[in-house]
Amino acid sequence: MPEEVAPDEGTPDEGATGGENDAARRRRRAQFLRDLSEAKELRDRVQPRRARAARMRQAMRMRTFRW
Repeated sequence: MPEEVAPDEGTPDEGATGGENDAARRRRRAQFLRDLSEAKELRDRVQPRRARAARMRQAMRMRTFRW
């Protein structure tokens, strides 16, 4: 899916204020994180054995983590 960009959004060199750049960056980051979680869910559905192994490894890491 192509990212939708508003026509008035510019690069920092085009004189946009820091707040606009921050908002655009947060929007892009939120979209990226949504896409990433969707891709992970799809991978887990397509490869359930690998997903289970990854969950087990993560659980082991969390059990052995020292504060």
